Amino acid sequence: MDPISQGTVGAAFAQSSANRGNIVKIGFIGFLAGLAPDLDVLIRSETDPILFLEYHRQFSHSLFFIPFGSLIVALFIFPFVKGSMTLKTIYIASFLGYATHGLLDACTSYGTLLFWPFSNERVTWNNISIVDPIFTIPILILIAIAILTRKKIFSFFAIGWIILYLSFGFFQYERALSAAIQLSNSRGHNAERMTLKPSFGNLILWKSIYQYDEAFYVDAIRTAQKTTWCLGESIKIFNYQNHLPNLDKDSQQRKDIERFRWFSQDYLGFIKEENLVTDIRYSMIPNQIEPMWGLIIDDQRSINEHAIWWTSRGLDEGQLDLFKDMLNGKNCGDLN
Repeated sequence: MDPISQGTVGAAFAQSSANRGNIVKIGFIGFLAGLAPDLDVLIRSETDPILFLEYHRQFSHSLFFIPFGSLIVALFIFPFVKGSMTLKTIYIASFLGYATHGLLDACTSYGTLLFWPFSNERVTWNNISIVDPIFTIPILILIAIAILTRKKIFSFFAIGWIILYLSFGFFQYERALSAAIQLSNSRGHNAERMTLKPSFGNLILWKSIYQYDEAFYVDAIRTAQKTTWCLGESIKIFNYQNHLPNLDKDSQQRKDIERFRWFSQDYLGFIKEENLVTDIRYSMIPNQIEPMWGLIIDDQRSINEHAIWWTSRGLDEGQLDLFKDMLNGKNCGDLN
């Protein structure tokens, strides 16, 4: 999730171990520890543009790395506060803050290697958006009240909100999944696989993606008082024979595509006009295919050259209006 959410969740859990005298410092330690696993974003290469995809949310986010990551954070902080807190107190706060990070990231759709080094599976529970102010702002408020009043009961209220909101996300996911299955069946499609993810900043509007007969079908599912759907688009599944028949099998670009396939959990499409291999899971508008990132492939490049990493995350006014309309249930059909 976004850094503010990670830090505030870490602070809330760390404050649960505080006393009246150190609640401010403990909250700050938890905030830093909640952020610390994302230092893996510094692992990147000027020559290998997608190295960061392999290492972000990898070892630093693993459940098995929590004791070691917490210790590193505690040893870093200890010299600054050793006069007022013991290393044990700092470590407990660091542990509680650090431990929340990977689990919270796994609640999103990006993929987190929770069980590294024993598994390279990218865990995705898909029950919250990567950025969700409705989730984060109440936590911030409750943490602030805990600091002002020196009462950690408000930290427990924050933890209660975290659990309640994430549980509601699972409930909404199941509603969206049921609707997506109903939608695919209404088209006469027996979906071979399916995934759903909440759109930006809410648990009402979901992006539905399913595979059928060598194509991905992308729609938006709205789960409010009743469930509705917003008709989307479809795209052929990427394969070398149809889309990049001249790409050398031993080329670095082909290796990069396979690395990207692992990252995207094999939700790969292809935009012919740009020679772009895309991650179908992500788009600014939930019922559209227009990608947010991908690999530009040039089969004229040398066998050792990497593919080009491409991103586009802009949202123009027309797209924003369309998103708001779907969020409010406009231009969407009734599934019932």
